[in-house]
Amino acid sequence: MKTAMLIIDVQEALCSGEYAAFEAVQVINQINSVAQLARQNSVPVIYIQHEANDGLLEYGSVGWQLAVGLQAQPDDLLIRKSASDSFHNTNLHTLLKDLGTEHLIICGLQSEFCVDTTVRRALALGYPITLIADGHSTVDNDVLSAAQISAHHNATLSNLASFGPRVKAILAAQIQFNSKS
Repeated sequence: MKTAMLIIDVQEALCSGEYAAFEAVQVINQINSVAQLARQNSVPVIYIQHEANDGLLEYGSVGWQLAVGLQAQPDDLLIRKSASDSFHNTNLHTLLKDLGTEHLIICGLQSEFCVDTTVRRALALGYPITLIADGHSTVDNDVLSAAQISAHHNATLSNLASFGPRVKAILAAQIQFNSKS
């Protein structure tokens, strides 16, 4: 199955300072390790950047930039988005179809917002998904810790069956590619 890797919203404003995701440095390290393996197996790596008209994720601002430590490469692809759904009003689905993609590896920020929404939309579009279980994060809220939120999403998304395609939450160190990726 032809695979592509989506790295969602791993941007400076969400990885440092007041709004830094829980264990952001470790999450970036996990993402980098899987992305490197993906590139070695000719799997396209697609960075998705959220943007707003103002604020922390204003297009072109320091906060909008890919996070320090993320090892993006010149051949990686970039998609700009303005909604929690990475497919909404973007060319992501067209790009994936043009690449012949049949399976997605998904990681990034934040677990309960853009990662969750993109995973559900991708399932609805027919893509089976490998969710990097230790490759997404968020911040604490008034009810749950960030660790609880991410663990909850690993369990919840892995149990969705109504779309047809399924999600497998797998630790970064356990992700493997085959020669047909």
